[in-house]
Amino acid sequence: MSPFRTSRSDVAVGPDRVGGSEASTPRSVAVVGASHAAVHLADRLRAVGYTGDLTLISHEKHLPYQRPPLSKAMLKGEASADSVLLRDPAYYSDNGIDLRIGTDVVGVTRTDGRYTLEMIRENRGETLSVDRLVLATGARARTLELPGANHPDVLVLREMDDAHQLLARVAHGPVAVIGGGFIGLEVAATARALGVDVTVIEAGDRLLARAVGPSTAETLLTAHRAMATAVELGAMPVEIVADGGRLVGVRLEDGRMVPAATVLVGIGASPRTELADQLGLDTDGGVVVDGKCLASDGHTVAIGDCTVHVSETGRRFRLESVDNATEQATVAASVITGAEVPPRGAPWFWSDQGDQKLQIVGLIGGHTTVLVRVDPERPRRRVALYFADDALVAAECLNSPADFVALRSALGRGYRPSADILADTSVPLKKLLAPVRT
Repeated sequence: MSPFRTSRSDVAVGPDRVGGSEASTPRSVAVVGASHAAVHLADRLRAVGYTGDLTLISHEKHLPYQRPPLSKAMLKGEASADSVLLRDPAYYSDNGIDLRIGTDVVGVTRTDGRYTLEMIRENRGETLSVDRLVLATGARARTLELPGANHPDVLVLREMDDAHQLLARVAHGPVAVIGGGFIGLEVAATARALGVDVTVIEAGDRLLARAVGPSTAETLLTAHRAMATAVELGAMPVEIVADGGRLVGVRLEDGRMVPAATVLVGIGASPRTELADQLGLDTDGGVVVDGKCLASDGHTVAIGDCTVHVSETGRRFRLESVDNATEQATVAASVITGAEVPPRGAPWFWSDQGDQKLQIVGLIGGHTTVLVRVDPERPRRRVALYFADDALVAAECLNSPADFVALRSALGRGYRPSADILADTSVPLKKLLAPVRT
């Protein structure tokens, strides 16, 4: 029985001890990073009876917190820094987890099978030697390289301090959002709900071009414009303009000026791979990992937003979601302790944009056919189904949570119905997908 206790009801400590032998289990594990993936890994390690030294290291000075509320509830003032914590402060000490916040890992080496981390905390150097290293380093927000982009009111949104800055600025006047991705659209919808004038500037010809299909993108575009958000597609920003230190707006390539007291840059994120590079690991827009979350050296573990997956066909792709973080953490805990790696369900993701709830399951890349289901009596509910070789591989559900649950269950269990089976919009998807329940 593990001597540690947990303050969470969904983590059972003790009886489900792993099958790995003590000899194969590392005596010490360090996790660089302390967001969803890292904290869930700590949960799982303690839950399966791992009693070795466990250290979580975060460059942020905040206790580990949830990121999804940063663009919504926190911006509305409905959530505080304390209310979005992933775990109670006492959780870490109660479970024998050495949480080191405000600590930068600046170097790592591996010699004779052990890792040595070089760290800086409060301007003092520290070292830590461990048997197993997990990289959960996440990603950093991409920034603009434009004249004026270094103005203090040009912001990004990735971490808690970013959210505090945006919250302090949002009431000061119009907001220009550069980038029509998930973060930008969530912030735009939230700011509009607060009565702020918002313009979304997207260089591409549609919103969310790398994430959703054209039909879903067009529906969301209509929804944002219905919220009175100005959306400029095919618009290239060339300069952030200020007057006497006060931000004035964003100049576009065609000469137009978009008024703005605050600019939010939402053009994606770059995985933090510096430590992986020091170890000589394969990095390709992220730390490349296999199905066991092992990096190219076969020993270092990497999880969360810093990783790049390799599919069975050799395709490399990234998944940035809470689901991916928790799934990879569960796998990593099994690998570290020598237990059998559990099967993974279908990847899923959600985004709340004002009154629009988008839920995605599966991967739409490589599809050959798209079927869009719309209920004439409930036009806000819309489902786009993606098929490869007439087998369902992914779905995008707008304002259709029941359909999402049914589709996630089907794909998670390996059920791949054809388009013909799901084409009849007069029959609920839950009923059409009934075979998966048997």
